[in-house]
Amino acid sequence: MKMRTALLGAAASFALAPAAFAERGADGHVNIIYWQAPSILNPYLSSGTKDIESSSLVIEPLARFDQDGNMVPWLVEEIPTVENGGVSEDLKTITWKIKPGLIWSDGSPLTSADVVFTGEYCMHPEGGCAQLAKFEGVDKIEALDDLTVKITFKDTKPYPYLPFVTAESPVLQKAQFADCLGAKAPECTSANFMPIGTGAFKVDEFKPNDVITLSANPNYRDPAKPAFATVTFKGGGDAAAAGRAVLETGEFDYAWNLQLAPDVLAGMAAAGKGEAMSAFGTLVERIEMNWTDPSPDLPEGERATAAHPHPFLSDVRVRKALSMAIDRDLLVEVGYGQAGRPTCNLVPAPALYASDNTDCLKQDIEGAKALLEEAGYTPGPDGVRVNADGVRLKVLYQTSTNAVRQDFQALIKQWWSEIGVETELKNIDGSVYFGGDPGSPDTFQKFYADVEMYANNFSGADPESYLAEHTCDKAPTPDKQWQGENINRYCDPEYDALVAELGKTGDLEKRGEIAKRLNDMLTKDSYTIVALVDRGRVSARSNTLGGVQLNTWDSELWNAADWYRMK
Repeated sequence: MKMRTALLGAAASFALAPAAFAERGADGHVNIIYWQAPSILNPYLSSGTKDIESSSLVIEPLARFDQDGNMVPWLVEEIPTVENGGVSEDLKTITWKIKPGLIWSDGSPLTSADVVFTGEYCMHPEGGCAQLAKFEGVDKIEALDDLTVKITFKDTKPYPYLPFVTAESPVLQKAQFADCLGAKAPECTSANFMPIGTGAFKVDEFKPNDVITLSANPNYRDPAKPAFATVTFKGGGDAAAAGRAVLETGEFDYAWNLQLAPDVLAGMAAAGKGEAMSAFGTLVERIEMNWTDPSPDLPEGERATAAHPHPFLSDVRVRKALSMAIDRDLLVEVGYGQAGRPTCNLVPAPALYASDNTDCLKQDIEGAKALLEEAGYTPGPDGVRVNADGVRLKVLYQTSTNAVRQDFQALIKQWWSEIGVETELKNIDGSVYFGGDPGSPDTFQKFYADVEMYANNFSGADPESYLAEHTCDKAPTPDKQWQGENINRYCDPEYDALVAELGKTGDLEKRGEIAKRLNDMLTKDSYTIVALVDRGRVSARSNTLGGVQLNTWDSELWNAADWYRMK
């Protein structure tokens, strides 16, 4: 099947079934809790899920994906296709038509100029955009009139639905961010903390790493929505406290990402105040291997950059040995139960793009030892391996503070000790770890550790932009305010060339083959990313909160405008 054929058959319009709300704000107040607290409300300056999802209540994309993975128009009249003329016959342009009459929460009109500006903001050569992969291959973005935006790609783009699609790539208001281009972007505190949006809610107060207070957007496009007049978005704590707040005490209405052991979650749900919801998408818990040297002895500005390769993780045999020592079945049993599946893949779904890579699924301690011997690392007097140059296999292993992740750390530390690797464990508050503060030494982007663990996923059903995150140019660096999606600093010209080929390939079967090859290059070939668990998304809602549709393909809060209080 050709991608052009898929474009011809793409849904051109979609209408969500509206709830029968009496009037905007009639249901009073709703409480949301994310145990990883938002640190910024601008997803272009943070790739942390907590920041992307909290901001999605306020700022919106042109199109997004619904709970079933279908692309739906949001701020536009329809999804552009070849058939309706929105995608050119040569597949080099896509034209979006904004719905007439849309206005920002401050009362000014949303126009194509805002969309064009947002593209300039992310693609600015002096900036560090956390979502740059969404604009892969873009040549120019033009306003044809006040409500029409044309995106031209440098080459054929069979899948053009990347810029301004999903909560990762929303439209910013030009008037508010006009003075925030390039290196100035992180300095615009007011705009980054209190963006003006078109969403159902507007920000009244934002306390970073703590709480967001919101109220219904008086200019929201549906006069009967949202049903809630005000929102408290509480951040921080831990997954257990968040789960209890919804499932046991009923203090909160919605809790995100309940990364809890199965028995713990079941015990909470037994209280009867709410229900846990789960669904599988593309969320993978993984260990990232640092290709660069994070040593604090290096000059600031050179630490964890390509200027200094890692002293032992630059050797694929060491990275592979660390992967071989891990028992993924036990990790699933301990951490997720039925809400997890062992995986070796960065891209676990959809089936078209999922590799048959299963090499990592069987733990092999003896094989890992032999591989380290082959690499020249032999046990020292204390059992820790060292090579002829005196390089000692000692790793700093960091992740966010979470009971399941600390259990994983403890198990993996034990397995690594069995193969002669010393491990120091570090856990960091998720609000900091997944934040985008360029001044913090503890963000996952800065990667001041040898290995780190977290989970990530891609929006929608096509992994092109997700795989494009690992090209050489997207490594976080000081000159980009430590923004960038290539967390490992992985760099392979062959990989970059394949990403470019994927962007030009229309045949779906061929796209699947390329995506699988890219996945394998990152996982079973280089062990740059050591996949652990294909995680189901688990969140909870109170028994009195209606309208919630758990979405693993976009922001979980994608349809908060449709939420209401059940009587």
